[in-house]
Amino acid sequence: MKFVTLSSRGGNYLVVASNIAWLRTAENGQTQIGIVGGSPLLVTGTIEETAATILEANSKSD
Repeated sequence: MKFVTLSSRGGNYLVVASNIAWLRTAENGQTQIGIVGGSPLLVTGTIEETAATILEANSKSD
């Protein structure tokens, strides 16, 4: 299981990478992340920055 650390204005999230379903641009330079079986998370950073963070964490070996 690979985890991704994502920052938000209220704190940080540690998310299982395989549970991320979609990304959507939100207001004020933030991104919504759809979680399989859960509510979306609002994180800081553009959709491109968020996607790069997720891809980087996914490419790291265990």
